[in-house]
Amino acid sequence: MQRTEPPIGVFDSGVGGLTVLRALRERLPGESFLYLGDTARLPYGTKSAETVCRYAEQAASILVDHGVKALVIACNTASSVALEHLRRRFAPLPVFGVIEPGAEAAVAASRRGEILVIATEGTVRGGAYERAIRALRPAAAVISTPCPLFVALAEEGWVEGPIAEAIARRYLEPILAGRPEIDALVLGCTHFPVLHRAIGAVTGPDVTLVDSAATTAAVVAASVEEGLLRPSRAVSREIRFLATDAPQRFARVGAVFLGEAIAPTAVELVDL
Repeated sequence: MQRTEPPIGVFDSGVGGLTVLRALRERLPGESFLYLGDTARLPYGTKSAETVCRYAEQAASILVDHGVKALVIACNTASSVALEHLRRRFAPLPVFGVIEPGAEAAVAASRRGEILVIATEGTVRGGAYERAIRALRPAAAVISTPCPLFVALAEEGWVEGPIAEAIARRYLEPILAGRPEIDALVLGCTHFPVLHRAIGAVTGPDVTLVDSAATTAAVVAASVEEGLLRPSRAVSREIRFLATDAPQRFARVGAVFLGEAIAPTAVELVDL
């Protein structure tokens, strides 16, 4: 008889958080996961903090109702404004965001303390990365800039080649030219890791790209290894997908971020 184990819940405004899920699966191959994409209300990055906080609580509630053993906020915007609220609201359930792990990795990667954060408008406006980085390294110089076209490129699958590199050059070259001491760049949106090569072609080898998806997965994995989050002992492991709109598009676009095909029939439509 196969034993079941509560899954780890992951949510995002859409499909970008699948980069976090991909990293989590690589670090924790023995765990089951339940992923929710709030595709009916994306993007979160252009909405007010109050609205994002409300949406995040509603998305988290769906996952909690499904019996998850931990929550991962796979959205930089939601992490920046709703993390502490969700920790209080769902205590003692472990809740992880992507901002703190990304900030820690950026501080560790930067030799000169000059760090560039690229993100959505909402994440930049909230200033969460600046606060988190300076809490660890008060003298750090943090420059943040929104790169909204990267989201569209990622969702279209145009993640490499001349178009992606031209847009990356338009966003980044003026900043890098004016701040040549920058030596770490935080990919502060879960869409951005799939553009790693195009962004790296512009920044060059002297700038370390910090992937908040990978760093968040490392923090969650450490919690399992240290016994803070109960490891799965289930015989059967699974991954389930929930979406609040357009499950077929979720499956098609999400495959770019997850790195493997998603069957449209595997995506359950839910209403928040």
